Amino acid sequence: MMVIDLKLQERQAAGNPIQVGILGAGEMSIGLVNQIERYTPGMRTAAIYNRTPEKAARAYATAGIDTTSSAANGPALDDAILAGQAITVESPEILWAAERIDVVVEMTGTIQLAFDWIMQAMAAGKHVVSFNAELDATIGPYLQIKAREYGVRYTLGDGDQPGVTLNLYRQVKLMGFNPLVCGNIKGMLDHYRTPATQQQFAAENGLSVNMVTSFADGTKVSLEQAAIANATGMQVARRGMLAFEYDGHVDDLTSRYDIEQLKQLGGIVEMVIGAQPGPGVFVFASTDDPISARFLAYGKLGKGPLYSFYVPYHLLFFELPFSIVRLVDFADGTVDSMHDFKVEVIATAKKDLKAGDVLDGLGGFDYYGECENTAVVRAQTLLPVALAQGKTLIRDIAQDTALSWGDVARGGPDPIEVAYRSIRLQ
Repeated sequence: MMVIDLKLQERQAAGNPIQVGILGAGEMSIGLVNQIERYTPGMRTAAIYNRTPEKAARAYATAGIDTTSSAANGPALDDAILAGQAITVESPEILWAAERIDVVVEMTGTIQLAFDWIMQAMAAGKHVVSFNAELDATIGPYLQIKAREYGVRYTLGDGDQPGVTLNLYRQVKLMGFNPLVCGNIKGMLDHYRTPATQQQFAAENGLSVNMVTSFADGTKVSLEQAAIANATGMQVARRGMLAFEYDGHVDDLTSRYDIEQLKQLGGIVEMVIGAQPGPGVFVFASTDDPISARFLAYGKLGKGPLYSFYVPYHLLFFELPFSIVRLVDFADGTVDSMHDFKVEVIATAKKDLKAGDVLDGLGGFDYYGECENTAVVRAQTLLPVALAQGKTLIRDIAQDTALSWGDVARGGPDPIEVAYRSIRLQ
């Protein structure tokens, strides 16, 4: 990781910063722009697209850049970048039409639009860093395949739990240990939270109520852990993960797992509720080397067979520039899904549902997401949570029942569904 700062310093000294184009100007985007412009040498926010241009200008203003210009096409954006101007663009396509844009960062908080724009950007020869675990958990392997076809790189960004976990996973593996659990520490879990119960919290924190609901009902953490599973080859020990509740330190949980089961599954992704240091991430790993075991004990990591490594935080946009420079200058993705799924997130009824109901979206009233191993998902034709929105039920569904493709009417072709169905076991 430390080579990153040297590379950025080198770019700064050469007057050759990484030129970043950003899709979306929400709270995370505002934070990223501030981080780049104030604290990241050798990188600059070249242009921002948002459907509301005023929000894009606000992102610049928050970072102390009060004067912005608009570019109507790729050549105009290239000229503005060369002149060092802060630019808002009139359409997302302008970002990948500009030759001087080195990388596109997707921070839209959407699924369908994000997919469309990521595909367009990669087809135009642009690297993409996404902050969208929802999309990656649904079709991450497909995006990796297409990126290779287009000769570019795609990855999830650092700062969110998948990126922080994968960094730790790689570090633990590099030291010679065998990672067997990749975990996410959450403060609470209530599958039956809805926008009605979360409205006040969302308003107080300036966040989307559906996003906040997806945090509380377990959908978001399930998507995050699925993205990790698909990047590591791990599975889940059971539907929904084991999800231990524990108010002590995460180190104490090493004895709760069956190491032979972990090895048989190739490791598992997991969540724990209420443990410390929340809201961090952890990796439990083993070693067969007696020298390693002796010095781990000397380092106060216990006597095994599982050893606990953790990061007590995830820092969102603060760490995202790391992923940008890793991708652009080192062809190193932070979270790269493999050729096929290992774990998927299925839609499970949040309440009794009736035939004729049209399903709402993530973080809504109708369903929550649960991790399940892909072999089970395919055998039972279960419905991925990110593909459920807008589907019409053809039969009644009881609360806490996993939805299947056989429970919903088939509509017209959906690009994300087509992409999802194109992925096959390797």
